Amino acid sequence: MNPSVQTISVLGSTGSIGTQTLDIARERGYRVTALAAGKNLDLLAAQVHEFGPQVISVDGSVYDQAKERFSGVQVTADPSELAALKTDVVVNAMSGLIGLAPTRAALEAGQAVALATKEAMVTAAHLMWAAAEQGGGRVVPVDSEHTGIFQCLTGEAIDDVAELILTASGGPFREGPADLSSVIPEQALRHPSWSMGPKVTIDSATLMNKGLEVMECASLYGLPLSQVGVVIHPQSLIHAAVRFRDGSLKAQFGPTDMRLPIAYAIDAAPGGMTRPGDVHGARRGREVGRHLGWAMRGEWSFSAPDLSRFPCLALAYRAGKAGGLLPVALNAADEVAVDAFLAGQLDFLGIARLIEQVLDETPAGALTWDTLAEVDAWARTRAQELCVGGVRA
Repeated sequence: MNPSVQTISVLGSTGSIGTQTLDIARERGYRVTALAAGKNLDLLAAQVHEFGPQVISVDGSVYDQAKERFSGVQVTADPSELAALKTDVVVNAMSGLIGLAPTRAALEAGQAVALATKEAMVTAAHLMWAAAEQGGGRVVPVDSEHTGIFQCLTGEAIDDVAELILTASGGPFREGPADLSSVIPEQALRHPSWSMGPKVTIDSATLMNKGLEVMECASLYGLPLSQVGVVIHPQSLIHAAVRFRDGSLKAQFGPTDMRLPIAYAIDAAPGGMTRPGDVHGARRGREVGRHLGWAMRGEWSFSAPDLSRFPCLALAYRAGKAGGLLPVALNAADEVAVDAFLAGQLDFLGIARLIEQVLDETPAGALTWDTLAEVDAWARTRAQELCVGGVRA
């Protein structure tokens, strides 16, 4: 492993990425200096007992309970305080816009950030890069697709890139049913390749998750969205590829195990990006998950995404190309729409219709920290109104 990495902080420690990050900490012997969790105090208690962090953060609604339960540990309700504490790598796996403030705090404090919070680059890319420039922080992506791009770009010049290519499994509805209007949450939550939380799993079913990744990819590597493509690859073994202007292709592939990209991101974070596309590779750590014997077998297939069947992907391209406040509105509307679908208040096809209507109504303006918060709040309120009052057909 990277010998400079001895300590890590994990934000979002009770989620899927957070628990797998702690698997790696356990295997590699990292000292965990801080843990930020949500409301799952039972799982957090087990993590505190095993890893002995100096400080923990919990959701404000359970802060008083946590103070009583964790009497020997410093407890806060502000994960940004943890993000700014000196450690070798901050792994930010906090899902949603709540992860933005800790990312900003870590970058402004000069931290190396392994970033699994896609909303940071989707909604606030230039603000995050400004924070990195101001404080000297570094960024490396955690998502399997983005770390795949990162690894393909190592040793290459960004100016030589013709296209960055993200692969998508196609989700549970890639081949059917023909009519998606009657899809229920239980069906949409059966992802064929990955085990993820409900929000990301539903986004994968609509291909919105891939749309958010396209926006994040452009922001991470400083290329226009016209140079970021998506290919449906049901086997989910090729995670990303780069096409160079000479016609050559480089691809990164491997098992569908998120511990691999998490481990690479931790290794690479100390020498990570201070500006878009500033890619430097990393010495790889020892084997993760006993994959050295993984065999290259079977058939691999590729196809173009069907934007008429999965309009959320097209909506993400639209918001990303427009820039400004539209990515903020897209992200907020999607979160409301997914919650409404899971609660039975919105049908599956209504997710895209709701997001499109919110985008149509989003006011113009420049992106600042203030306008980001304002438009996020407006878009959530408007999306909730549409859930109650009905979305136009």
